[in-house]
Amino acid sequence: MPRQRSSLPPILVVDDEPNMRDSLRVILCDEDYEVETAESAEQALGYLDQGKREYFVVITDGRLGGVLNGYDLLRRISRDWPNLPVILITAYATPKLAVEAIQAGAVDYLSKPFQPEELLHAVERCHERHQLIRENTDLRSRTSQVYDVEHIIGDSPKMQELRQLIRTVGPSDANVLILGESGTGKEIIAGALHLLSRRQSRNYIRINCAAIPEALLESELFGHETGAFTGALRLKRGRVEDAEGGTIFLDEIGDMSRPLQAKLLRFLEDGSFTRVGGNDELRVDVRIIAATNRDIVKAIRENEFREDLFHRLNVMQFRPIPLRDRGTDILILAKHFLKMHCYTQGRQMLGMAPDAERKLLAHPWPGNVRELRTVIERAVILETGPVIRTTSLPDFEVEGRLREVETKSQPRPDQSFEEAVSSFEKSLITQALEENHQNVIRAAEQLKMTRHALRYRMQRLGLLHASEGEAASESA
Repeated sequence: MPRQRSSLPPILVVDDEPNMRDSLRVILCDEDYEVETAESAEQALGYLDQGKREYFVVITDGRLGGVLNGYDLLRRISRDWPNLPVILITAYATPKLAVEAIQAGAVDYLSKPFQPEELLHAVERCHERHQLIRENTDLRSRTSQVYDVEHIIGDSPKMQELRQLIRTVGPSDANVLILGESGTGKEIIAGALHLLSRRQSRNYIRINCAAIPEALLESELFGHETGAFTGALRLKRGRVEDAEGGTIFLDEIGDMSRPLQAKLLRFLEDGSFTRVGGNDELRVDVRIIAATNRDIVKAIRENEFREDLFHRLNVMQFRPIPLRDRGTDILILAKHFLKMHCYTQGRQMLGMAPDAERKLLAHPWPGNVRELRTVIERAVILETGPVIRTTSLPDFEVEGRLREVETKSQPRPDQSFEEAVSSFEKSLITQALEENHQNVIRAAEQLKMTRHALRYRMQRLGLLHASEGEAASESA
């Protein structure tokens, strides 16, 4: 019984001989494929140019009546419809013609006379390829939902400015440099920029420069020729080629070696590169988005990062702010993760106790949003009641120590005097609250101020969110 092909687009058969067209139609229709025919390359290109129908494969004779032959049609399709496979048929088969057909972009090459099974086998491979492309498109569509700019959560003025900047920069082709601490959402920003660009339908390639050994990173990026080094048994395309027409996100670019930085700088100039072990200059059209959590100015001063590469990447700069500086965005994100983890773990939606909210607001979040997400996941697993309590949250003793050095360090270069003072004040208060298990009265005594003065400063710094239950917490 023929397989059902109702979900497939038709096959376009191109041949100037009516008998051959009819024979191919019968063979394919018997297998439940839908078939359309054209008697010349010009007619076939007319169908394709109109764009009224999608085809999942073109089958063409190599010799056609008209100005264009089958090889001309093959080259046009490879250039203008690169995802449309072509099977070439010829009665004049030679090794040279076979090589020419494959180099021109044919996925298969059949010489007359051929058995119907040979044709059907070639078409079935194109069917499988079409299914893979469709599944990849669906996957890309689902993945793009993760990077929607509206999924960058937060109501603080800085986050509103960030979302607006993404909407403004996204449609351009400008290179982008994202500077920020680990866990602040640099990858989400990069994905949102790609999704808003004209390249959104093409590949979005992500490479973590710190996760790939230095000796292999150049080959991963730019590919290598056969025999370029021990183990290079075949030609390997680089990720820049896979990203043709799309976007490459280079995460942790601050860990890239200086020699490779030089090659990347050249690539940024005009999209040209050579594979490892190769001499041929290749060229692609891709957009580069790079990110690092390193202090880029310090890296340049210590001669670990090229200043000219920084300026080439730094056409547009994004600096997502640390979670500790986002005020009540902490609670907005916490409730978002709470809803997500309750759903994935099959639990009823949990609430959040006021003292647990205060504990979340008081923590400096050295791991930023990534740390908050894992903290909420842990709380959903541990909590047995209807609301998240402080007992289900970590004591943050180890996590708090991660921020001790920063608390004692100099202000960041981009901070104003008021911001530096507020940051220092917030660090003192959060440390006192953690040492006194969120008890406001004891924290005030440690800081040698009144309870009301401490609560005023907590309110101003975004550390005091909910009023209900405070009395119980303070008298504990």
